[in-house]
Amino acid sequence: MARYFDVHPANPQRRSIGQVIDILREDGLIAYPTDSCFALGCQLGNRDGLDRIRSIRHLDDRHHFTLVCRDFAQLGQLVIVDNAVFRAIKASTPGSYTFILPATKEVPRRLMHPKKKTVGVRIPDHVVAQTLLAELGEPLVSSTLLLPDQEEPMTQGWEIKERLDHVVDAVLDSGDCGTEPTTVIDFSDGEPEIVRYGAGDPTRFEG
Repeated sequence: MARYFDVHPANPQRRSIGQVIDILREDGLIAYPTDSCFALGCQLGNRDGLDRIRSIRHLDDRHHFTLVCRDFAQLGQLVIVDNAVFRAIKASTPGSYTFILPATKEVPRRLMHPKKKTVGVRIPDHVVAQTLLAELGEPLVSSTLLLPDQEEPMTQGWEIKERLDHVVDAVLDSGDCGTEPTTVIDFSDGEPEIVRYGAGDPTRFEG
C-alpha cells in the first residue's frame, strides 16, 4: 500500500520530504508532482523501480526515460552538450521541456536508448519537485504518469493513490501541478527536432 504525503505547494514540509527520500533510497517508486503533470520516479540505480515503471506504463525498451535534474550543473554531468545546444537549453530551463541528448558514461546503459545511446533530461520549474531533488542530491529517473488505458496524464494525487496503491510506494501530492506533459526536443543530431508538443512553448525550437 502506497504512503500518501500531502505537502504545501510553496513550503513543503521537510519531514514529509525526508520520509519520501527515505523511500526512494530504499529502492522505492514514487509518484510526484512537476510543472507538467505527475511523474513516476526512482533512483538511478534502482533496476526494480525501472521495471515497475515499464510495467505500469506498458513501455518497450525504446522508450526514452527522463533524468529529472535539480540544475544545469547536474544535467551537464549526464549528457553531452555543445555550445549552441547549451545556449538553447540554458535559455529554456527550468521549464516544461525534455531534451534528448547523447548520454555520458555517468548514465547506466539500461537507461539509454539501445541504439542511439541517448537519454532525456529536464529541469522542472516546480517547488516540490525541486525540494525533492535538492534533498536527494541526485537526479530522479522519471516517466510521465500516463497510464496505457488513458489519453491524458493523471493530475489528482488522491486518484493516483487510489489507482496505483499497490504498485507504487508513495504518492507526493501538493495540489499544485501541471496538467500537460513536457514538450520534447531531440538534440541528438545537433539540430532541434520537436518529437512531442506539450506544455513548453515550442516556437523557440522551430526552424
